[in-house]
Amino acid sequence: MRIMRQVLDETDRRIAATLVASPRASWREVARCLGLSERTVVRRVALLYADGTLRATAVRNPALFPHLIPAALRIRCRPNKIRQVAQALARRTDTVWVDILGGGDEISTIFFLEGPEARNNLLLRDLPATDAVDSWTAHTLLRVFPTAFRWTAGLLSPTELAELAPDPTPPKTPAPSYTQADVDTALIAALTEDGRATYTDLARRAGTTALTARRRLEALVDGQVLRLATEFDLALLGAQTEALLWIVVQPGALQETARTLSTHPHVCFCAATTGPANLVVAVAAANLDALYTFLTDTVGPLSAVTAIDTTPLLATVKRTGLIRH
Repeated sequence: MRIMRQVLDETDRRIAATLVASPRASWREVARCLGLSERTVVRRVALLYADGTLRATAVRNPALFPHLIPAALRIRCRPNKIRQVAQALARRTDTVWVDILGGGDEISTIFFLEGPEARNNLLLRDLPATDAVDSWTAHTLLRVFPTAFRWTAGLLSPTELAELAPDPTPPKTPAPSYTQADVDTALIAALTEDGRATYTDLARRAGTTALTARRRLEALVDGQVLRLATEFDLALLGAQTEALLWIVVQPGALQETARTLSTHPHVCFCAATTGPANLVVAVAAANLDALYTFLTDTVGPLSAVTAIDTTPLLATVKRTGLIRH
């Protein structure tokens, strides 16, 4: 059984932050960015991955998979059954995030549902048949703002961050068969299991050459068909307080408000949604005081924000498609 770290020293924290910013950065690139020897990086990072403190994966961009329905659900449960429900949701292959919120009676989860039938089965069959579930609200994710994925707890300077991970560019429109090619399907499956798999291993899984695997991976990432990710406990980088904000924004200012919030250092997820709240934002802050300051000094001055529901995260069960140990 692997035992994850409970604390990291400053060097390990900066290495982890670098791999969050650039999940497939070479050890040489990490060493150069942080001013460390490559041997130190290799030794330390091997232990971080070996004990599961860091895990490499990949997440599809649902905007470029027409059959996928990305949905955020707020599920009210009986408090004495909430962990069982959360764990059952985490075991589903179509959940990406599963968090326990608020006073211990609410679950927030993000689904990538495989079409209308899967959506209807979830909402009309699976949830109603679960006795521990009292009620739920469902929101379709209309647009995810990728800059929020650059969260690094402020451990990297702007120069270091820019060197590792340039600002995301608008997604390119893929050719009709771009995301449906067999080699791409195999690469995505392999990268979901191990986001740092070697090009040789990727080529073997996809039945192609290492050079082709590299080129196709670069095309998938550059076209924002796929997002590489490093999964870890945000508290290890100093984020002791996490919360979801369900924000009501005047429609004409939604795009501008989302872009403003998605670039804030505390924001690790930001998406426009359907429903009464049209913007959902995940915040990771050092403590409750830092969360309060974010609400008053960052969200407060945004004149287009008309209402906000702040729900603290009590426990994370699944993140970026990986179940927490």
